[in-house]
Amino acid sequence: MKQFGLLVFDWDGTVADSLHHIVWAMQAAIIEVGLPVRTREQILAIIGLGMHEAALELYPDADSATRRQMVQSYGQYYLQATTGNTVLFADARATLERLQEQGYVLAVATGKSRRGLDRAFAETGVKHYFQASRCADETVSKPHPQMLIELMQTLDIPAEQTLMIGDSHYDLLMATNAGVSSVAVNYGAQPASRLLEYHPLTTLNRLGELPLWLNNLS
Repeated sequence: MKQFGLLVFDWDGTVADSLHHIVWAMQAAIIEVGLPVRTREQILAIIGLGMHEAALELYPDADSATRRQMVQSYGQYYLQATTGNTVLFADARATLERLQEQGYVLAVATGKSRRGLDRAFAETGVKHYFQASRCADETVSKPHPQMLIELMQTLDIPAEQTLMIGDSHYDLLMATNAGVSSVAVNYGAQPASRLLEYHPLTTLNRLGELPLWLNNLS
């Protein structure tokens, strides 16, 4: 019997190779609204949050109107960078297919907007692998557990049979807050040394390692 039945994936930096687009779009938006520059490392550190939460984390002292303007500008730049150019990590599609064939229920929990995730699904053709998804603009942002709670309720799978897979500490902290186990991938937004502070069951060098790791649990 499988230890886990529901596998919940973060999207950016875990399934989709999109971090460079996020950093570029964020830096362009910051310049446009005239806020102090943030480094690539500072931007990577907030990936996983919803955009309004990310803006607040980056600029806690900025006024809310400026932060809203930055978020709007970011969305336009990100759309410009990624339209027709959404790319999955090399082994992501094959991994999702294999996991589906092995009987796992797959879902997505992401800091993206619903519009953004649906566009990414359409461009990559992987929506059919996922039975449910939750986005930051339709529920509470990570690291609050609400995304996972809603997915577990929708799919009728309990916390002890749910596994969160992500590349940021927000993913892993959300899992902890929901009473869910987690696996970290160390090729995304944050290094393994940072992710290990949140006690994932394992860290993966590439997503394609996940099926074998799961099989070894049985």
